[in-house]
Amino acid sequence: MTKPGWTHEYEVELPAGSERVWRALTDPAELTRWFAEGVEVEPMPGGKFRFWGRWTYGAPPRERSHQRITRFEPGREIAFEWEIEGVESEVVLVLAQEPAGAAENAANAGSAGSERTRLRLRHKFPAPPAVPHPTELIDDLWRLTLGNLDAHLRGGEGLALPDHTDPNPEIRVSIVIDVPRERVYRALLEPEALNRWIASDAEVEPRVGGRYRYGWRYEVAGRPVEGGPTRILELVENERVVTDWPDYRGDESREVTRVAWILESLGPKKTRVTIVHDGFSRAADASDYPFGWRGFLEKLKGSVLNS
Repeated sequence: MTKPGWTHEYEVELPAGSERVWRALTDPAELTRWFAEGVEVEPMPGGKFRFWGRWTYGAPPRERSHQRITRFEPGREIAFEWEIEGVESEVVLVLAQEPAGAAENAANAGSAGSERTRLRLRHKFPAPPAVPHPTELIDDLWRLTLGNLDAHLRGGEGLALPDHTDPNPEIRVSIVIDVPRERVYRALLEPEALNRWIASDAEVEPRVGGRYRYGWRYEVAGRPVEGGPTRILELVENERVVTDWPDYRGDESREVTRVAWILESLGPKKTRVTIVHDGFSRAADASDYPFGWRGFLEKLKGSVLNS
């Protein structure tokens, strides 16, 4: 059981210099592109840091938004209040410009820009919110939120703004590949092809109910997990592959979601590939899946075009 006085900590490296990141965190016009539908900011200790709308967990209306800045160090640190499920919490965001060597290495590795900033998050609660899986909720909420900040800093492509009022949230991302859909279908079902772009030790029984695994093995909180799908739920040749998707942390008490790969011909040598990931009980549970699936679509495209 989680003890009272819990703090969630998270850290990301962002593809921009600290001044650019600071604007994205404090300028209302920028915040309404990636963080919340409505935002008011008074940049000073005790000043307003109000945010509201569908993109905010709980979807509060403007009149219920009362957050205040608790600490403010221009260019480096901002902290603000956030009531979640009736629990008052404090969010602390601290920026650290990456040293020149790290920025150069990131640029050489193909990053979006040469400047990088490390953002350290601490989200402090007197007690966890009284909802199912509260620690996972806050972790997933920040993975989704900071993934959108990253996408915003890269120009806005790939933003996945959640609708927390949607009773049936889903992730939907697409890509167009200049090959016939038969080739894409093979890349989804042949183990050797899967191992080139998404799997490490793929197993496939190409039938409804058949085994379908990527061979992902990793640890979560020191516990071994076999991640990814386990079986095929639907299969339509050259059109559709649907699999289950158990909880990526290996928690068998969580809902099993679904991932559909939908192939649509746009001509004799062009295919739109759409991923629909659904079955989430709340929009925040989408976590950083939208950005992960977009990355895997790019890997699928590269693999198919080069095979």
